[in-house]
Amino acid sequence: MMFNILKSKSLIILIGAIVLLASCKNGGLFGKKSSPKSATTGWNYNDKKMGGFYVPQGKEQTTGPGLVLVQGGTFTMGATEEDVMLTHDNKMRRKTANSFYMDETEVRNLDYRAYIFWLNNAFSGDPNVETIVKGALPDTLVWRSELGYNEPLVEYYFQHAGYNEYPVVGVNWKQANDFCIWRTDRVNELILVQKGYIDATQLTKIAGKGANSFNTDSYLMNGKEANKVGKMAKSTKNPLFDSKGKPRLPGMSDGILLPKYRLPTEAEWEYAAIGQINENPNPSFKEGQRGEEVISNKQTYSWSSKYRGLRDNRRGSWQGRMLANFKRGNGDYMGVAGGLNDRSAYTEKVKAFLPNGFNIYNMSGNVSEWVQDVYRPLNNEDIDDLSGVRGNEFKERVKDGSTGLYLKDSLGRLKYVRQNDSSLINRRNYQSAYAINYLDGDSTSGIQYGYGITTLVSDKSRVYKGGSWADMPYWLSPGTRRYLEEDQASSTIGFRCAMDRLGSPEGNGRKGGNWFGSKKQNTRKRKG
Repeated sequence: MMFNILKSKSLIILIGAIVLLASCKNGGLFGKKSSPKSATTGWNYNDKKMGGFYVPQGKEQTTGPGLVLVQGGTFTMGATEEDVMLTHDNKMRRKTANSFYMDETEVRNLDYRAYIFWLNNAFSGDPNVETIVKGALPDTLVWRSELGYNEPLVEYYFQHAGYNEYPVVGVNWKQANDFCIWRTDRVNELILVQKGYIDATQLTKIAGKGANSFNTDSYLMNGKEANKVGKMAKSTKNPLFDSKGKPRLPGMSDGILLPKYRLPTEAEWEYAAIGQINENPNPSFKEGQRGEEVISNKQTYSWSSKYRGLRDNRRGSWQGRMLANFKRGNGDYMGVAGGLNDRSAYTEKVKAFLPNGFNIYNMSGNVSEWVQDVYRPLNNEDIDDLSGVRGNEFKERVKDGSTGLYLKDSLGRLKYVRQNDSSLINRRNYQSAYAINYLDGDSTSGIQYGYGITTLVSDKSRVYKGGSWADMPYWLSPGTRRYLEEDQASSTIGFRCAMDRLGSPEGNGRKGGNWFGSKKQNTRKRKG
């Protein structure tokens, strides 16, 4: 009898232990993985019995394909040399660029051909496929000159394998912007496929499904309605769950999807081109070993940093070398046979020269690059001194009243319309959704740009930077600026993409603020 009682007690203890272990494993109240608790209300997060508000585990932003982190900071934006063009449009102003990501190289012909291939495939069978593809194709006729022989470049530069690693040109600002949208969707789609949230066939069975292809905005706003979900979306191993404790697909708050690829602002581009992060070739971010607070002397070109011994005067290893692809003088595009100076008559491979202090290639020379900003001569004075840009047009999504879903356009992207100014009347920070020409002809400004009347500057004029293979050294300085209509292209203009940095501006694994309290706290404890 006693043996049976002990046996029953042992069984109860064993069952209790199993239940306890199970509760710990499933995030039970007493387990190591128990639901985190709100410091404000005391309610548990991730607990369906307490409302089910889900708080994902904190994750740092991952670096997207092709990008490098550009840690932000203050810099002097504008010209460093005499204004030889007498435009007075790049006066020096102190600005701050927030941290962001920038493409390591210019977008290549190979990258852009992949984009065209995808459009051809995804919209095959669509009656508008020719219009869609033609609207995205580079204008190869930009190579033509009435008094020059450039026909081989017209026919082969974009298509031939020998130019795979060369920067794409003939792309106007609108086309570059559309490429950024497409790139965002393909990168986020692949992330979801690799993690099992979207079926892998989504990457291959895209023929004729362009209008219903994966779009990040639609995925987030329309309840993920357009794509076939993968096994992880319904698996018990899925670490993501809804308020009822059921597995779900990731949203932006889960830290899995990446922000949008976009064109860099002029301030970001110029800051990244200067590349002056520290005199030390291996800069430290420890307290007491930071960069100089006030950088009074800007660099003339993007390669002037003492990065990786680039200006190693002890050995003279780089003295007299051509460190960018540009036009040295009239009629001199590449030097003399047997000793070519930059080894390029036209463009050159995107990694043909050493990178700058941020490890970014060809920020001076090779091709000029589109940036986000609308051109105005006084941009440096007008824009905000933190994350400044001119070109904002504030829009909102359009919802279908009958279905409750957000409407899409013929390319499968969500439709956006400009905000109605009447809805902004009570706002203090902005009263008009169209901010492109802000301080341009307003009551607070005495300046107005009448396109085709007094000037070529208009709301469609976009800035491009950096100098090209056909430019003299003056244009290679990061502070110089030119402009072109957003629907025009050139054989000397390409582009690269950027992305917002979310979280700590110092990069992953860095603490925010000045963290130097732990030692003091320990000292106080010892004294107490």
